[in-house]
Amino acid sequence: MEPDIRTRAAIEEHWRASERGDTEAEHAIYAADAILDYPQSGERFRGRAAISAQRGGHPASRHFTVHRIAGSGDLWVSECIITYDGVPTYSVSMMEFAQGQVVHETQYFADAFGAPEWRTALAEPMPGRDIARA
Repeated sequence: MEPDIRTRAAIEEHWRASERGDTEAEHAIYAADAILDYPQSGERFRGRAAISAQRGGHPASRHFTVHRIAGSGDLWVSECIITYDGVPTYSVSMMEFAQGQVVHETQYFADAFGAPEWRTALAEPMPGRDIARA
């Protein structure tokens, strides 16, 4: 199997495992010494065990909707909506791979916002979505 096909399949399984709450399968993608960065909070988690522990200890009910996975070689990006206790948060996950495992992930989070009225004539809704107004 081609390396990019294997990597994409591993990322897809990571997100499926995240959705079903299978912590072991969710974190199998990470190298033992992987790093996870959350730029908005300034947090860095070092090692698969620390990454798994901080996610496994999350008090909210979480659900994952993957909108797009793109990449090749050692750099892959996933665009997702992660819903925490019913509240959607938009997320971009950048995964860097070495030897078939994630060695560094940077995950960005953004809350939804309403579109200003002045852009109404310029925008159309994204597929499957309504435009939220400010």
